[in-house]
Amino acid sequence: MAEKNGPKPLVNDEAPVGPDITPYGQQHFVTYMRLLDAAETQNADWKDVARILLQRDPEKDPDGAQKCWELHLARARWMTKQGYRRLLEQGVAGTL
Repeated sequence: MAEKNGPKPLVNDEAPVGPDITPYGQQHFVTYMRLLDAAETQNADWKDVARILLQRDPEKDPDGAQKCWELHLARARWMTKQGYRRLLEQGVAGTL
């Protein structure tokens, strides 16, 4: 089902790693911000977040759903601490 502003981008099992903002990361800026909001502001249960934001079923695949949640949340945190600098650098360099 599409959201009001269009369909959500598909979420991979693992988030990107490394020092660059990838096309996947660009597609998931909103997902990252929603993950941070759920985890750090609303203290939401990771299972609910995995189900709603990441489209993972923690009942059918608890380990996979939790790993997906952990890796994407880690990338979201990286974006706020380091990735935003790289985002600015790539934007200035015209590589975004």
